[in-house]
Amino acid sequence: MYINKSIQQIAQDAAMAARKLARITEIEKNKALLRMAEGLERNSAMLLTENSKDVVNAKKSGISKAMLDRLTLKQSTIEQMAKGLREVAALPDPIGKVISMWRRPNGLMVGKMRIPLGVIGIIYESRPNVTVDAAALCLKSGNAVILRGGSESIKSNLAIASVLQKVLRETSIPVNAIQVIPVTDREAVSEMLQMEEHIDLIIPRGGEELIRAVVAQSKIPVIKHYKGVCHVFVDASANMEMAVDICLNAKTQRPGVCNALETLLVHKDVAGKFLPLVANKLKKAGVVIRGCEKTKLILKKIEKAAEADWYAEYLDLILAVKVVEDIDAAIAHIEKYGSLHTESIITDDYANSQRFLNEVNSSTVVVNASTRFSDGFELGLGAEIGISTTKLHAFGPMGLEELTTTKFIIYGNGQVRT
Repeated sequence: MYINKSIQQIAQDAAMAARKLARITEIEKNKALLRMAEGLERNSAMLLTENSKDVVNAKKSGISKAMLDRLTLKQSTIEQMAKGLREVAALPDPIGKVISMWRRPNGLMVGKMRIPLGVIGIIYESRPNVTVDAAALCLKSGNAVILRGGSESIKSNLAIASVLQKVLRETSIPVNAIQVIPVTDREAVSEMLQMEEHIDLIIPRGGEELIRAVVAQSKIPVIKHYKGVCHVFVDASANMEMAVDICLNAKTQRPGVCNALETLLVHKDVAGKFLPLVANKLKKAGVVIRGCEKTKLILKKIEKAAEADWYAEYLDLILAVKVVEDIDAAIAHIEKYGSLHTESIITDDYANSQRFLNEVNSSTVVVNASTRFSDGFELGLGAEIGISTTKLHAFGPMGLEELTTTKFIIYGNGQVRT
């Protein structure tokens, strides 16, 4: 009963804050974001201390390597979070923007204007940086946010929230515009997902199990992606050196994230040349390769890929490799096994690059670059609140505009309907 009342109060406070926040000017929001960035930097020692407590507890609980990587804060991470706040402050405010206007035969001027969604609930695992990214994007887009991180990151999230809320108390922005649920009980999530009267959207970030559980319980619309089975297709015309560098980066730069490479597809005409080159670099980086029969004929000492490997999101230094007949076979493979997240083609053939862009049905499609760029910060969104692989109402990394909707506005001069 206590948790039910507590979550209900948080949701009600957020709804009230959202109504006030919708009236806050761009200048006021930007000042707050810049002061939040300064606050994170000024309190970095405290944030690292609180995070270290979470890390110690997480190690004791046997957390996975991928989750531990996402949980751990460094000085560079805090600097990146502060940079993200400044970048969001520098972005144009979408609220109040009229995105189209047209005149009807009766003289009415009809338009569409961007408005906030209202209250957004974020449910996430590890990743204390999500606390900052989500708060920044929601604040700038005029939305109140309720943040519910995992039990493994509770001290980090509460510490970050205390810095952000201290800034709000010194401004005209309602402090309840940014709230962190302070309890780790799973019941809190269940209660949050029933608050459809006060919360307008839920965005879960974490493993597939978490996201499916949220979708199953929620009475509130959910924007989600279940997993990231990302592909790179090395076309027959690919620059071999470029392709090796991209594959190595996509797989090893940070293997425990959703935009890391999981399956490598290689055109049969270059497989004999390319696979030994890339395998040498991957093995030096500690990557275990699981290949199809044709791949095993070229790389003798690799593991054999099973059917399950083509569906796998390893989040680890493991890579599935398949030799394909042509671009049609690559696209067909992605269509069957992909997760609508991110796919890349390495090619010098313009026609093939355009076919890949047009025919691959994923939220981010890349030509001659790493899948790791499927990220709101890297794409110039300032930060991202998540990646959507559902098309209602956003597809891909979600920035400011994806946290708004539109309403119709009408200008008349006395028109009545006949």
